[in-house]
Amino acid sequence: MAESFAPDSLPAEKMARYGALAEEIGAVLEGEPNVTARMATTASMLASAFPDFLWTGFYVVDPDKPRELVVGPYQGTLGCLRIAFGRGVCGTAAAEARTVVVEDVETFEGHIACDSRSRSEIVVPVLDRAGALIAVLDIDSARVAGFDATDAHALEDIVKRVFATDP
Repeated sequence: MAESFAPDSLPAEKMARYGALAEEIGAVLEGEPNVTARMATTASMLASAFPDFLWTGFYVVDPDKPRELVVGPYQGTLGCLRIAFGRGVCGTAAAEARTVVVEDVETFEGHIACDSRSRSEIVVPVLDRAGALIAVLDIDSARVAGFDATDAHALEDIVKRVFATDP
């Protein structure tokens, strides 16, 4: 396990920062089988590495209501407790099993405003080793157009490394 995490030592350029962060997350999580621990650590490290992220965390598929997400480990202000598949950005990403990048949440029909400061959002589906949806990674920014294809690619890579491989 990595002894410490120093987000200030990560590269400034976004893609390089994500790459270094992915390596750090992998080192910290090496051998940890618990999914909640993996989600909590990933959310914490992402939020620390990107201080402009307003909300960083996971909504988990509820095993008792498989078409509903329930809030999981996160960093940030109070989040929505439950989100139905197909509702809002998180529910859309879950229902369609695809990454959704929203440059301006005011233009996304059905956006759920858990924090009025949120201006843009990215949601990445989280699949287990068998390819089943287990959660979504949700990140909000206070900036319009806070996320782009670089973020989508890098976050998809991190999610695959953390959840689709053996610990």
